[in-house]
Amino acid sequence: MYSGSGFSNWEIGDVDVFIDENGIHHLFHLIIPNHDYIAHAISKDGLSWKRVKNALWVGNPGEWDDDMLWTMHISKNSADDGYEMYYTGLKRSDKGIKQRIGRAVSTDLIHWTKENKYGLPSKSEGPFYENSKNNPREWLSFRDPFKYQFEGEDYLLICARSAVGPTYRRGCIGVAKREADGFVLQKPLHVSYVYDDIECPSVVEINERHYLLGSIREDIKVRYWFSPDFKGEYHAFHDNVLLPQGNYAARIVKDGEYFLIYNFYFVGGNVNTHRVIPPPKQLDTDSNGKLLLKTYHRWESLYLKTIHQRKLPIPVPILGNPSASFTLENENKWRFGCRSGYEVFCFEKPVNDFVWEGTLAVEEMGKTGFVIECDNEGTGYYISIDFVNGFIQFRAWGFNEKDVKNNFIFENIQTTQFEPPENKMIYFKIIRYGNYYELSINEIVKLTLLDFKYNEGKIGVYVCSASISLSDSKIHILPEPENEYATSDPNNNETYSSFWRIINGLPA
Repeated sequence: MYSGSGFSNWEIGDVDVFIDENGIHHLFHLIIPNHDYIAHAISKDGLSWKRVKNALWVGNPGEWDDDMLWTMHISKNSADDGYEMYYTGLKRSDKGIKQRIGRAVSTDLIHWTKENKYGLPSKSEGPFYENSKNNPREWLSFRDPFKYQFEGEDYLLICARSAVGPTYRRGCIGVAKREADGFVLQKPLHVSYVYDDIECPSVVEINERHYLLGSIREDIKVRYWFSPDFKGEYHAFHDNVLLPQGNYAARIVKDGEYFLIYNFYFVGGNVNTHRVIPPPKQLDTDSNGKLLLKTYHRWESLYLKTIHQRKLPIPVPILGNPSASFTLENENKWRFGCRSGYEVFCFEKPVNDFVWEGTLAVEEMGKTGFVIECDNEGTGYYISIDFVNGFIQFRAWGFNEKDVKNNFIFENIQTTQFEPPENKMIYFKIIRYGNYYELSINEIVKLTLLDFKYNEGKIGVYVCSASISLSDSKIHILPEPENEYATSDPNNNETYSSFWRIINGLPA
């Protein structure tokens, strides 16, 4: 995971990740609130990061980007060796009203030079997009470029605004095509007719379909649309949320055979709180073409040890409910029940960082789910799984010692949905890595979040007027996560050089 915090706990802005020829992940991100440079960090696995030389700074006074730098996208240079970065810039004299898109190039991903070929910097213009004379909101969206190659030609996807429509519903995914004389604006690739902006757009082709992704400020979610053709008409499934609330600014990068999705997370669901870049997820599709999130394939390479259910401590009830029961059916199957009211069954987790997976079956309907970081009075995180209505909620629930008149905490941190199987049986996987939590059901990621409220306690299950069983579970022990806070010397490239040598088995 990566925080990048310094004086402030939430300096991370929008992100982009590029994986180079040696398999090193390069993270580029904005710095909030100043937006005065684009930061750069590297990783060998996409989980632990190290800051290196900052990539790009605002321009000198009078230049087109002398105020702020906003979202960028990094790719291989289409016309030459090396790499190119398309980025958003603001000019002080515009007072933040106008956004433009420019370009920088690099031979090594470390040293960047601004080079505005192809008619750049570009700005929002009619007839397809708002301009200075058609600006009802009084600031023009034209940012977050994403370069996409289609049939050998370069296109830039842009967070833009349609020239027509209700003021708060003009958000669209604009597109510009690189012609001989530079980038030329074309009609929007997709107009949703519902959002103020569609931020950080990107596109990917998976299984012969194109998928557009965009981050939505209205509900702080990442949504998507699909089309059989890049320039075709884009549609939405009945549920087009790809990443649940709190996850934002998602970008896609190819990692060998995998499509990875990176983003940052708003802790607490508030845009002005701690931001952290969580571990990536993988993209896949189901038989209907709907996008699915899968657990990152590199987790398994981190497993230090696996403890099977027969070697785990026996769960014990902590609330003292006399109608509760526990049966050790065999060494790999536990049965829990509670006729009236709640009971929480917990055991000591072997380590703080782990992957817990197994089969949960509901045998008599009622309420059930998992608990994490649970103390002896039941305070902790609850993962509620509704096998009837298909809702999943991750909530903080417990004692509030700071307010005797409201001496409880009940906070729904993230909510999502799943399709309950007819047999009321699921295969679950819970990842607890630092303060990152991820839940997969039947190999599909449903919850992905960070929270810092509880850090110690037991794990287990809860039941209410239900009978459930837990079988064939196991806990994989993970190493403690490395968190990057300090910045390397921006004038010293030895950090990157040594890092590259170490991960390739060479002396530093």
